Amino acid sequence: MLRTLSIRDFVIVESIELEFSAGFTVFTGETGAGKSILIDALTLALGGRGDASVVREGAAKADITADFAADVAANQQAADWLAAHEFAVEEGGALLRRVIDNAGRSKAYINGVAATAAQLRELGDLLVDIHGQHAHQSLMKTEAQRVLLDGQAGADGDARAVAAAYKAWRALAKQLEEFEANAANVLYERERLEWQVNELEKLAVKPGEWAEVSNEQSRLSHAASLLEGAQEALAVISEAEDHPILSQLSSLNQKLGKLADIDTGLQAIVDLIEPARIQLQEAVYALNDYLDRVDLDPERLRKVEARMDAIHSAARKFRVPEEQLPEEHSKLAERLAQIADASDIEGLRKQEEKLKAAYLTAAQRLSATRVQAAAQLGGAVTRAMQELNMTGGRFEVALNACEPAAYGLEQVEFLVAGHAGVAARPLAKVASGGELARISLAISVITSNATTVPTLIFDEVDSGIGGGVAEVVGRLLRRLGQERQVLCVTHLPQVASQAGQHFQVAKGTLDNGKTASRIEVLDAKSRVEEIARMLGGLEITATTRKHARELLAS
Repeated sequence: MLRTLSIRDFVIVESIELEFSAGFTVFTGETGAGKSILIDALTLALGGRGDASVVREGAAKADITADFAADVAANQQAADWLAAHEFAVEEGGALLRRVIDNAGRSKAYINGVAATAAQLRELGDLLVDIHGQHAHQSLMKTEAQRVLLDGQAGADGDARAVAAAYKAWRALAKQLEEFEANAANVLYERERLEWQVNELEKLAVKPGEWAEVSNEQSRLSHAASLLEGAQEALAVISEAEDHPILSQLSSLNQKLGKLADIDTGLQAIVDLIEPARIQLQEAVYALNDYLDRVDLDPERLRKVEARMDAIHSAARKFRVPEEQLPEEHSKLAERLAQIADASDIEGLRKQEEKLKAAYLTAAQRLSATRVQAAAQLGGAVTRAMQELNMTGGRFEVALNACEPAAYGLEQVEFLVAGHAGVAARPLAKVASGGELARISLAISVITSNATTVPTLIFDEVDSGIGGGVAEVVGRLLRRLGQERQVLCVTHLPQVASQAGQHFQVAKGTLDNGKTASRIEVLDAKSRVEEIARMLGGLEITATTRKHARELLAS
């Protein structure tokens, strides 16, 4: 639920910090005091459009922050969205912030992390639903109507199954259509791939083989030079007839060792020469081992060079580096296997028919559930309309047959007739804003258990009604507040008296002479005065106060 709303320099609001409770909350005040400005500010924090005109005159920027309590985790969709977009925080909750400067530049944040206005809207749609004469409502969208009906029917799982079955069926149907339309091209492609795969299978290049044969060819082609060089090094170090280095070093080491017995100052030099002698001896062993392994082998060199030529030619033919031929073979073989499977047109047709039948079975089951739920929802909303001063009006849920789609075999559309004898029309085309708001209220109350949005806002939903109907609206909103957090801007005392929390919005003048809105939460005594003002206007009498106390007591 919405826990706090902070507004800075927005329109005629200088600075307001509001704390909300669960249940039903109302905002009241004189016309023009700025009640709807609060809704506009929240809408901006939820990703709504805004420009420099929303910044209070003389201020650098407007800054709105909406803090949703940690129990947002109870709203699984919102929690999943936060996690998926890496905005989740350990303590839970969602902090939405929007800043617009006086040049019209906008910044958005979610839990302190920079975000886009679109992301604010996506998350906001999961947290708040705004109903009113001029507010954009989710109930106006065909998709939202379908989701709401399915939720009311308990058919969310069936709807997901239908979408999955449709996706699988259409994917295979598209594959079949492509094959039938391009049979000749597919056959040519298959023959080409078969030839390429066979060529590479015959060559059978192993991973890393190109580096191995390249190294071997280099060694074999320089075998004579390698032998000569290694033999010369061996002779100089240990096998020359005229004082080889190793013999001279050993003799020198012995002489210095004897002299070190006389003068210990030479011992450090002996210690330096001995490791050099040992290293030279190790080099002799290594050279002998190398000479045993290296020999002149023209036949092997010819074979290695022939293998290199074959690999090189294949690489040029397939236009890839030599070391990538094994990878190219795997890729072409995989593509060939896919085309071979797709070439079985009869098998594809049977599989497509099977998937289509599975989709139709699931979609027809969903349709039957929707038919029953549509009748129940239509009847319930129609009855609520009679209470809401729309006598003779009716609400219908139309299930219009359509081509098979991911959402089923019908489009869901809410229809309404505001009066007896009037043809029902789509909810989105209802002319009267007051009627639309009250119908939305009725639908919201009836389907409150089917929605996961925790906060509902009603902006003057009681427009055009009064008396007993106003009391009905108040009771409906209070009832809805038992399931969700409900915030309502109202001018009716019958509605305001039903709330658990009451804010009064008023317009005043600052020290600098500028107009600003202020808002305060009312205690029991102040509520009596405000309800009395709403009942009697500017002149509050003992009678209006008594009536106000009676409304609050009821």
